[in-house]
Amino acid sequence: MDHAAHLMKLHGLPGCEFPSPTSKRELPEPENVAWRISCNPYDRDGEEGFAGRFQRFLDTVDTTRVRALIFGIWGEAYGNASSAVIEPLVAAKDRLPALEAVFIGDIEAEEAEISWIEQSDVTPVLDAFPRLRELGVRGGSNLSFPAVKHEHLRTLRFETGGLPGAVVRGVCDSELPALERLEMWLGVEEYGGDATVADLDGLLSGGRFPQLRHLGLQNSEIQDEIAAAVAAAPVVAQLASLDLSMGILTDAGAEALLEGQPLTHLTSLDLHHNFFSEAMEQRLSDALEPSGVQLDLSEKGDEDDDGEGEVWRYTAVSE
Repeated sequence: MDHAAHLMKLHGLPGCEFPSPTSKRELPEPENVAWRISCNPYDRDGEEGFAGRFQRFLDTVDTTRVRALIFGIWGEAYGNASSAVIEPLVAAKDRLPALEAVFIGDIEAEEAEISWIEQSDVTPVLDAFPRLRELGVRGGSNLSFPAVKHEHLRTLRFETGGLPGAVVRGVCDSELPALERLEMWLGVEEYGGDATVADLDGLLSGGRFPQLRHLGLQNSEIQDEIAAAVAAAPVVAQLASLDLSMGILTDAGAEALLEGQPLTHLTSLDLHHNFFSEAMEQRLSDALEPSGVQLDLSEKGDEDDDGEGEVWRYTAVSE
């Protein structure tokens, strides 16, 4: 499974690449698509540069009707932070009054590995667009998210091979009363994923996000610890769906979930990319599926045995 492929849609709208300057393709109605704006410096039309392409988008499309923006590659991976996207976007806020969704870093592995994507402080987007409903970010290098207050954000998503603990704490300290969906790919320490279970306390204790119905704490090398914390977390009672996939989740984490608070109220529990034994898979199925929980136990994680008793396991996404 390619966990970092280009988005096919955002905010329920199909993705549509804003074309190069030589294209003669007819453009769709502005409100009917999620506009993807990217500029690969190695492409034939890359000399336009991201700033030029974004300005041409503003001058070509009726931006008063644009509802969703997807930002792809904006320059070479090294030394080009997402501030190159965020600053012109914020400067154009008055030209985008209908904007509801933004995704920053829709870059797949052939363009740049996920942990090579240079991010920055993404919260100016929330400050500039107080009616934004969805924000997504890919890449954790130099990512910053100080605590914010936003009245209308419903979906917040971080896709990383390593999510800084400071970002996790910033999210958990934020005031987001409308937030319904939160997903964080926590990643591995080697690529900046230094968050601990303690960093999640403000979230797991409940009450911080009263409208939260979906929680994803994914892609972690401490997935068993996270599962144990979630098993006793008050926030779980308010959820409809829970995603603990993509990480190093073993029978120990699954045992914690089975011994913890009931999960039978969930409509779905995603545990794909796991390291479960067949016996544990059966126990999970027997405990949850009769209550109608949609359980995903697919995709076994990769592991290596050094032949001397040492087993190495890997998250779905790291570099």
